[in-house]
Amino acid sequence: MSGSPRALQVLVVEDETSTREELADLLTDLPEIGEVYAAESGTRAVQLLGATAFDAVFLDISMPGLDGMDVARVISQLSAPPAIVFVTASESHAIEAFGIGAVDYLLKPIRPERLAESVSRVGAARRAGTGGGAASEPRDELAVVQIDHGRRTVFVRRDDVQFVEAHGDYIRLHTAQGTHLIRLSLSYLEEIWAPAGFVRVHRGYLVAVGWVHDLRVTGSSGLVACTPAGDVPVSRRHARSLKEQLLEAARRGQLGRAAR
Repeated sequence: MSGSPRALQVLVVEDETSTREELADLLTDLPEIGEVYAAESGTRAVQLLGATAFDAVFLDISMPGLDGMDVARVISQLSAPPAIVFVTASESHAIEAFGIGAVDYLLKPIRPERLAESVSRVGAARRAGTGGGAASEPRDELAVVQIDHGRRTVFVRRDDVQFVEAHGDYIRLHTAQGTHLIRLSLSYLEEIWAPAGFVRVHRGYLVAVGWVHDLRVTGSSGLVACTPAGDVPVSRRHARSLKEQLLEAARRGQLGRAAR
């Protein structure tokens, strides 16, 4: 039918196999739904979110490892975040869920008519421009990182980040103005920011190649990559690759951002 809206592309995140399959089947039966992806864990969901644009994520809350709230926080950092529909057996997280910006909150067991209502809400959010969605243009993930500090929100441009340091379940972004702590994984950021010139130089560090002005050997840390924001340790296994990338960046005139 000419002029009909594009079918929604959705992701189901649920660690219980039977529930995951049932929800995927129920969604597939709805006329508004196009392709349905499924993830068995929060970690797998983050991987898919980094590679594919979705209109909505139907997200379980209680999962081992990265739980639904963790995944929702990752989603909130995307440049075009999909709508979030939480699917859970408990009402205890409802206030937090809507605080994160969820479109809906479904209780298990899922009733088909209630699921259809959620899908309608997702469609309305997309038409209103508030629910993200699969875009025709490639997404530039996390070009700007939003960091909430209680009542204050800070926006950090990726281009201002000189290196990234792992801190347990968090990462610390180092800029010329200071540092910012955010709950994301270093591996996820490595994958998403690789096209922007961020490379792994150590188990716990990424560095923006364009900010490196030289390499030095120190007595305490061994080889370090020097940036205006500080020195970054470089492990032996990553040293050769980093040198090659620095040489290539120098040939292209892409080193020394601080001097420009």
